[in-house]
Amino acid sequence: MPRKLLRRMAPSPQRLRGMRSLKPLGDWVYEPNLWHINRLSTSKAFAIGLFSAMIPLPGQLFIAALVAVRWRANLPLSVMLIFVTNPITMPVIYFAAYKLGASILETPLQQVEFEMTWYWLTESLGSIWQPFLLGCLILGTLAGLVGYATIDLLWRWRVVDQWQKRAAKRRQNPY
Repeated sequence: MPRKLLRRMAPSPQRLRGMRSLKPLGDWVYEPNLWHINRLSTSKAFAIGLFSAMIPLPGQLFIAALVAVRWRANLPLSVMLIFVTNPITMPVIYFAAYKLGASILETPLQQVEFEMTWYWLTESLGSIWQPFLLGCLILGTLAGLVGYATIDLLWRWRVVDQWQKRAAKRRQNPY
């Protein structure tokens, strides 16, 4: 995996200690294991971040951060991956979740026009919340599992490939 690229993108521990916005979180956020980039922590981070991205609640970032700390996953990756759902992708992902949930629950699709108003949240969301949340849970679980497996397999493949290249190089030039 592109460990060097990820290390360049991640802030240094000194820079983190200088961020005043992280002071209220205490010292746990500075734990070195949360910032290491290895196969297991990166795979966990992808699972956590992608699952959290499908949660249709504000505060996805905090959920991802808390789970990453609890499971000792890479904290920056977990938090960055929640932005898979952004204002551009959110309507498509959440509509797909609603359709998936409705098909599993065998409920007819309702024509719902989204509005960011309190009235819409209380009236329209109330009629579709069950298939919507079920679809989000299923999509989140699938995205997390696929993300974990993909990163784990790519990391292993890359390590084996590097070993084979070094072994071939040693065979060509034994001294």
